[in-house]
Amino acid sequence: MTTPYAVPIDEAALNRERRKARELRQTEWWKRRCAKGVCHYCGRPTPARELTMDHVVPLARGGRSTKGNLVPACKDCNNKKKNLLPMEWEAYIDRIQKEAP
Repeated sequence: MTTPYAVPIDEAALNRERRKARELRQTEWWKRRCAKGVCHYCGRPTPARELTMDHVVPLARGGRSTKGNLVPACKDCNNKKKNLLPMEWEAYIDRIQKEAP
């Protein structure tokens, strides 16, 4: 998987991290996180079943599937964030807010 600024990660390591994420998605910890019904990025109320798991530091950028790097996100934010790092996401949000009328 290659993206701009991607950290080289072999396919086996990527698959391990994805498997860890799938396993964490089944835990009570994750279910409690989603039960709050709030997107980590936009703060909008979102039904728990509609929240997706997002890696704050994406796997393609060197992130891992750990509790400290996984957050619930609405599909809209997750799709917009893609492989952005937290500081890049903040710059994106700032730019959007400045462009808004």
